[in-house]
Amino acid sequence: MDKQQIWDQVRWQAIATPSIYGAVDFDAVPERVAGTANDPNELRTATAEERAQLLADDRLMTLIRAYTFMGDRVADPYAALMPEYGFKRLIEMLEQACRHGIDSVADAPPELRSFIAAMETVPDWLDMAMVEEGARIERAPMAIMSPIAIRAAFIATFMNRYAALPMALTGTLSNASAARRVKETATFFATSVLPGALARDGEGFRAAAMVRLMHSMVRFNAMRKGRWDVSVYGIPIPQVDQMPAGLIGVTMMSAGILREGRSEFTAQERARVELSRYRCYLLGLPEALLGTTPKEIVTLMAASLATLRSGFDDETCGNLLRATLGAYLPADNSLTSRLFDRVEKGFSKVFFVKNYAGGDKAKAAGMGVVPDALDKLCYGIAGAVAGSRLLTYQFAMNIPVLAAAVDRRLVAIIRKQLSDWGHAHFTTDASAYRPTTPSAARPMPGEPTGEQREAAAATRGRT
Repeated sequence: MDKQQIWDQVRWQAIATPSIYGAVDFDAVPERVAGTANDPNELRTATAEERAQLLADDRLMTLIRAYTFMGDRVADPYAALMPEYGFKRLIEMLEQACRHGIDSVADAPPELRSFIAAMETVPDWLDMAMVEEGARIERAPMAIMSPIAIRAAFIATFMNRYAALPMALTGTLSNASAARRVKETATFFATSVLPGALARDGEGFRAAAMVRLMHSMVRFNAMRKGRWDVSVYGIPIPQVDQMPAGLIGVTMMSAGILREGRSEFTAQERARVELSRYRCYLLGLPEALLGTTPKEIVTLMAASLATLRSGFDDETCGNLLRATLGAYLPADNSLTSRLFDRVEKGFSKVFFVKNYAGGDKAKAAGMGVVPDALDKLCYGIAGAVAGSRLLTYQFAMNIPVLAAAVDRRLVAIIRKQLSDWGHAHFTTDASAYRPTTPSAARPMPGEPTGEQREAAAATRGRT
């Protein structure tokens, strides 16, 4: 797809979903885009010369710039039906379509049919056997490491104010709401590695659909209510901001492979990549952002970080950070659960200092994170115990006579975790939305015109 085709897709959003994109100036460059050599940015692992090479790559910059304006071309129009159907009915219809097929939904709107059809479309590159193998390989890390690492991993999604604002806007500033979002994130990724989860009738497929609808509801509510400054933040939850959550694992693996001097994946590494790619595909990421080689994967992620302006502010990022670190995640208040909570929080605090503050204790303290001696002890204990368990399971999985039994055990562990985390609703409450700035409560300019409404109706098959 050439540059013109990419931008045509981006601009079509204003016609297909004018209630979200009708007022967006796609030719403007929002403040969040760090496009020049001296702009502070989130690419911390590259030299100025390496970043300059990325910025000079016209095709690469076209991708990143365009997908900074790209939401979800099939889920957004469906979410925009909220005034007509109500958000509960949209969720019910989507769940029914996922479980029983689109024809089971009486009077299904064309937008839902398009949404489901897009998810059911099988990409040419998909090898489902390889995806299943990738899921099998990922079950051990998910079962063993996610209970202690999910909070720390979730924090990474709001260390930048431009990318974090949707989380703050939707009211995720209390311990309770932060806990719910952490568990929902954990639920999706844990579900996706279960056997058959990403097949058409799998639970991971359904979860992906619900995540997409939740993201689109955020876009609709933020943009329609005039609580979003496009000139600063671009659009809410653009495709480039979804790359880290879905691709960070294989990006780190790919970077390690390149450091070793290799340029290709092994069979097991390729399986992990294909799992990640198909999971991201179901979440709506365009194939252009889903690299196939170690170099492509690392380059695409580096480009997205190189063009994201740095920005940590206490009102958005700091409040989200403290709410997440303070959230209580266990399912009950038993002594065992409270003990685990203390150990896991200690692990997360130290992990934060090491990985998100670059080991700078003063910087971490300025963000409100000051690990004490007990936190450091918890980090050491949790890391050692989880690490040794993981190695044991991975070793056993490579023994033919044990592999099947070990895999069943890992599936059981993940199922237990999902039960403890509870049912994920993947919804967003518009009444909880906050303005992006004190002045942002004013209506956004450029409400959709009559012509735009008619064009959108025509694309939905309506009169």
